Amino acid sequence: MITSRLKTALSLFSNGFQCSQAVLASFAPQLGMEEEKAIKVAGAFGGGVGHTGGTCGAVNGAFMVIGLKYADTDAKNYKAMKKSYAVAREFIKQFEILNGSTICKDLIKCDISTSEGIKYAIDKNLFTSVCPKFVRNSVEILEELFEELFKED
Repeated sequence: MITSRLKTALSLFSNGFQCSQAVLASFAPQLGMEEEKAIKVAGAFGGGVGHTGGTCGAVNGAFMVIGLKYADTDAKNYKAMKKSYAVAREFIKQFEILNGSTICKDLIKCDISTSEGIKYAIDKNLFTSVCPKFVRNSVEILEELFEELFKED
C-alpha cells in the first residue's frame, strides 16, 4: 500500500531531490518541521553524506526523522536519548535485513566518491533504478516502527 508519506518521498526523489531530503521531508510536517526546512536540513546527506559513499542518504534521512520524533532538547533527558538510539538500531537492523547494508557504495555497488564512480552510476542509471528502493524501504520501516511505537507512547 502506498501511503501519503511514501508517495511524497518517492515524488520528491523522482523530481530530483536527494534520498535524505525525500525521507525527512515526507515525515517533517507531522513532526513539527516544514517540508521546505526539512529539504534544506537534509541537503548534504545524499550519496552517503556529501557523495562520499558512506551511510546511505535514505538511512540518514530516517535518522533525522527518528531524532525529530524521539530526541529532546534537554541534554539530560537520558530516557529520550535511549529511546532514539533504540529506534535507530531497530531501523538499521530492519534496513540491513532488506538490503544487506546501510552503506551507499555497498548498496549501489559503486563508489560515488570518485569521478569514475559518479560517471558509472549515471551511465547505469543507478540513482533512478536502484536508489528509489532505499527511499521506499526507509519510509516503510519508519511507518512500521512508528505504528508499533505509537502504541507505547
